[in-house]
Amino acid sequence: MNVLYFHQHFSTPNGSTGIRSYEMAQSLLKHGHQVTMVCGSYGGGETGLTSGFIKGRREGVVDGIHIIEFDLAYSNADGLIKRAGTFLKFALKSIGISLTHKYDVVFATTTPLTAGIPGIFARWLRGKPFVFEVRDLWPELPKEMGVIKNPLVLAAMSMLEWCSYRSAHRCIGLSPGIVEGIKKCGVKANMVEIIPNGCDLSIFAENVSSWRPDGVADTDLMAVFTGTHGIANGLDAALDAAAELKRRGRHDIKLVFVGQGKLKNSLQDRAKLEDLNNVIFHPPVNKSKLAELMKGADIGLQLLANIPAFYYGTSPNKFFDYIAAGLPVLNNYPGWLAGMIIDNNCGYAIEPNSASAFADALEHAADNKELLPEVGERALALAKSDFNRHKLADKWVAWVSGVKK
Repeated sequence: MNVLYFHQHFSTPNGSTGIRSYEMAQSLLKHGHQVTMVCGSYGGGETGLTSGFIKGRREGVVDGIHIIEFDLAYSNADGLIKRAGTFLKFALKSIGISLTHKYDVVFATTTPLTAGIPGIFARWLRGKPFVFEVRDLWPELPKEMGVIKNPLVLAAMSMLEWCSYRSAHRCIGLSPGIVEGIKKCGVKANMVEIIPNGCDLSIFAENVSSWRPDGVADTDLMAVFTGTHGIANGLDAALDAAAELKRRGRHDIKLVFVGQGKLKNSLQDRAKLEDLNNVIFHPPVNKSKLAELMKGADIGLQLLANIPAFYYGTSPNKFFDYIAAGLPVLNNYPGWLAGMIIDNNCGYAIEPNSASAFADALEHAADNKELLPEVGERALALAKSDFNRHKLADKWVAWVSGVKK
């Protein structure tokens, strides 16, 4: 079977972003299928292609995956209008691929929501089986975040959401809330499968060397956040906790932020203004370097803004990286991840918008460092039992390859 796979933000493990699509493509190859990956140029991503762009695209084979990359640069630091323009350009170019290439199944994964457009065209104009994977609920999330307020834009996005779900022969949701959101649009329960993000145990759980950024002593408690520094991540909550820890005189606790994003500069400015020398910012790193950083860390920070749509409607890569690395996790919002942390006793699930609760949890961890390895072992056990990437990838391949018109 030849699968035409659309993911605008695709990356190999050499990039500094999530690699779900890379792992799923590798699983397709393992099961004897062929994959054509269509993507853009994502800041922090690395497709593996090195040739120059010709007429706005380049292509080649990387690790067995046939990749078509459009010269459409995208970064999480881009403004809303620029990002929307890039999303639409990618969708339009992808329609051309979906209408001309030879393939058996078309698969598209968000974000953005516009990723489903080539699948819609393939379904209705060529009669191709279409599988749609939903990583975030749109327009619910941007609406609740206040990022998009125009009623016409929200209505158009709702229509695209409904059309994408109803055009797909099968859907995949990455969290319980996403699956429920898809079903609310009229998709039958037997047409939707939950396949969450998985743990890259071969990357994070293997014996690796460790390192800590400059400014973090070996005796410090090191709490690490990895990923986008954007509105959704609510990282001011961490700086609030850092300020509280400074007031308490806990100079032995360091918060390390690794990544990039629209709000990184403003977060750095605030830390400098308030002289938060317990906060350290570091550029993005690739997966192997990230595994070494987590080896040197004591706790992982799973942070999001306190928005109800996030509680059950997201499946953050960083959480699964943390538990794969055997790190206890501090989570600052309710929902399915908080429930797992509580049920498995593998970290701290604190109330949102509370600098004191955040600081209390970090202080408890610092004062009981000898207990953290045992907590981390429980996190790793959860990763192995419920979120092994290879097992989830096999389930994903069976769901995608078993689709019928």
